[in-house]
Amino acid sequence: MVAVGTGAAASCQRLIYPSALPILPASLSVLSYNVLLPNSQDGWWNFKMYNPPLGPGEEDFYTWEHRKSLLRERIGLVDADVVCLQEVSPLSFEEDFAFMTDDLGYDGVELFRKGRFRPATFWKKDRVELATPAMHKDRTLLTPFRLVGDEGGSVDDEYWHVLNCHLQAGKQGGRRVRQIFEGVTTAFKTAKNKLNEKNPENIKLIVCGDYNGGSECGAIQFLEKGSIGPDFIEDGEKVSSKEKVLPIPPLVDALSANGIDRGGDPPPATLVVPELISLMVKEGDETAYTNPQFSEDVLDRLHRIYSRFATVPTPDDTTQLQMGKSDVEGWLTIINLQVGRGTEFRNAAKYMGWVEPPIVSDESGSESKKVEKSERPPIYIPNDGILNQDDFIGVYLDELRQGKFWGIAWDLAALGEALPVKDVFRARYDHMYCSSSLLPTVVLDTISDVACPSASEPSDHLPVCASFVRNQKV
Repeated sequence: MVAVGTGAAASCQRLIYPSALPILPASLSVLSYNVLLPNSQDGWWNFKMYNPPLGPGEEDFYTWEHRKSLLRERIGLVDADVVCLQEVSPLSFEEDFAFMTDDLGYDGVELFRKGRFRPATFWKKDRVELATPAMHKDRTLLTPFRLVGDEGGSVDDEYWHVLNCHLQAGKQGGRRVRQIFEGVTTAFKTAKNKLNEKNPENIKLIVCGDYNGGSECGAIQFLEKGSIGPDFIEDGEKVSSKEKVLPIPPLVDALSANGIDRGGDPPPATLVVPELISLMVKEGDETAYTNPQFSEDVLDRLHRIYSRFATVPTPDDTTQLQMGKSDVEGWLTIINLQVGRGTEFRNAAKYMGWVEPPIVSDESGSESKKVEKSERPPIYIPNDGILNQDDFIGVYLDELRQGKFWGIAWDLAALGEALPVKDVFRARYDHMYCSSSLLPTVVLDTISDVACPSASEPSDHLPVCASFVRNQKV
């Protein structure tokens, strides 16, 4: 077992799911989990994230009801004091996550105030109490807590700060660094100015969530080193125009600290998905990251698909066929299950001649306010529109450059041109860091040897979990 309480933890115990985090005296346990949007309402594309495509009898695996049951089982078994979720939808949040309160006893909750993909933090009020109102920053949600004793009321006058993060994805290293800096600085200022902590630089802080980057990214390096400057380059760009310094000492990777014994192996990957990039992207291209091109194999598959759908003769050569409206609608129905949704539909419509109506000006001649999505005129496939082969490839190039490898792979399989996917891509994008005033005493690893999501995994991410006690040496 683990030495806890008045002394420092001798080492950190490692557990492997399925297992619960033990309830230890004077400790705080945290689970962080990107649960994958779509939830029950917002979004429809989840079925495309399963590779190979779901077969007969497996259609329910991608539904929210099935995925929710897996989430309920896992979160309930782990039984952490605080649960930090990412990618929840505000459109159906109360209904989708009612099980957290009704079934699992998480009667405290804070939902991030804006955005489509939101963080949400849950806690059990019989274990912790909120010390100040939660603070909402750029894709980070800060909740300061006090521990609750067995008889109710606070255990002591100490505070524990939990920063739930879903850092910006893509080529946004500078913004991710700013998000971390703002979140940690907010925690420090809260400790100093709102809670009047004696030594705010020794704040008890846990920074967890989906960082959208591995150990080499600027946000992680900033946390571990305590500072970062213009000499740090990520994706070919500076992450900061000047030196940034955290207001507290560097933080520690809780999942690889304090003597955790994994037999020399690193912490497990939290993003486990089909390895598609080597199959899809043209090799040897210096612009493969910023402007990727398809491999010859994928281009050949798309050409064959186009030939099977094209039925409209070209004006100059009746032996050459192109895709007309009905051809495009047939293709869209197969890949998206209906016409009228998805970026494939929207981009195809533009290539075929659909033009967005101009913004209407008000009487003063200035442009009117931004039109709400529900008020915009519908996009449609023009009756006489043609989608030529280059534009058909262009539709999928746009998907590629948005990083939708999973969507392209699903479409190819559904259209009879499945890629020979054999390998799994593994990365650790979900992290849990703690300040030097805390020690991780238990970590709970979740491991998957197959690509996620799957029949047993509700998300493309795996959770990270740990329990912490105060570091008596600080």
